[in-house]
Amino acid sequence: MSFASFISARITFKSKRTFSKLIVRIAIVGIMLGLGVMILSLAIVKGFKHEIREKVRGFAGDIRVLKYDLNGSYESSPFLADSNFVKRALKSPLITRVMPFATKPGIIKANNEIEGVVLKGVDKSYDWSYFKRMLVAGQVIDFTDSVEAQKEIMLSQTTADRLKLKVGDKLLMYFVQEPLRKRPFKIKGIFNIGVEEVDKTFVIGDLSLINRLNGWKPNEIGAYEMRVSDFERVDYAADKLDEILPIKLKSFTVTEDYATIFEWLKLIDVNSVIMLVLMIVVAVINMISALLIMILERTAMIGMFKAMGASNWNIQKIFLLNATYLIGLGLLLGNTLGLGLGYFQQHTHFFKLDPASYYMNFVPVQIEFTDVLLLNIGTLAVCLLVLLIPSMLVSKISPVKAIRFK
Repeated sequence: MSFASFISARITFKSKRTFSKLIVRIAIVGIMLGLGVMILSLAIVKGFKHEIREKVRGFAGDIRVLKYDLNGSYESSPFLADSNFVKRALKSPLITRVMPFATKPGIIKANNEIEGVVLKGVDKSYDWSYFKRMLVAGQVIDFTDSVEAQKEIMLSQTTADRLKLKVGDKLLMYFVQEPLRKRPFKIKGIFNIGVEEVDKTFVIGDLSLINRLNGWKPNEIGAYEMRVSDFERVDYAADKLDEILPIKLKSFTVTEDYATIFEWLKLIDVNSVIMLVLMIVVAVINMISALLIMILERTAMIGMFKAMGASNWNIQKIFLLNATYLIGLGLLLGNTLGLGLGYFQQHTHFFKLDPASYYMNFVPVQIEFTDVLLLNIGTLAVCLLVLLIPSMLVSKISPVKAIRFK
């Protein structure tokens, strides 16, 4: 064991001094709270972004392909479904699903109430996995009976509450066109996406109904909805898709369709970085205060070591090793606090949110081991690097004055 390690162990574990005990404990608590808050903050930010992103992706897909025209309304412009294009798109390892759909505005009338909505028509190839998780009541539309499927509809919880409807109820939907069309529907299921822009606007029905209402050809659709395997590469997938896209079609990513939501999520990243920096600054200030007090408290000891021939660096190492122990203890307690609360919230959803403001009714948490490891290493490294400066106070202490001071 080296000289610095031996002395550091003595003053760390066997010291009976009480003058610095309070400030040391405060420093440990500061690091514990700082790291705990950083772990929770990063986990909540990642969880929040993941939940919002999956909600929007689950409904709208990752990429939309539609007709290249100036139509900016909810009324889809038709084009012929191209099986060759679909096959070429699915050859890309990034694109996992290609599903046709169309949209058509309508007005629902029920219980003496009316509500403007947009009917999103899908077919039997649609991936219902997300909607099944978001169902509040009922079931998804079953396309095994094509005639019955055209009479079934799925509403959001928001629309159902406004119109005082439940699963099994019947309603009329009016489609504003020449001539005016109306169709009776039976509510098959009620979902709750949690994104206001979606829940207030869309209902789900059969694509073939929209096809018939618009007088389209049997193989005409309004758009393709695509899913990608890696959302982080959705822009790259869209660029590659444009290379094989028919000249009359164009593509949009979900980040372009819901630009407001995704820009908001980017701002959350900025806030999290600022918060992490502030927490590390607080922890560093606490440790600097503790180290300075420990050095001043042991001025006489430093003087004696210098008189015995110890170098400034060897004495500095004593206090840096002592600080490392204190930081390590703070990190251990901080991990226990942050991970403990994180896993508790992850499994219980104890802390709630207002769905109207946050798109969900609980605080989401996504803990990743890599993030926790980097936070621990970063906090330890920053604290030790900054503590090199106050530890240099050792070199300013004169052996003669220090021993006389004792």
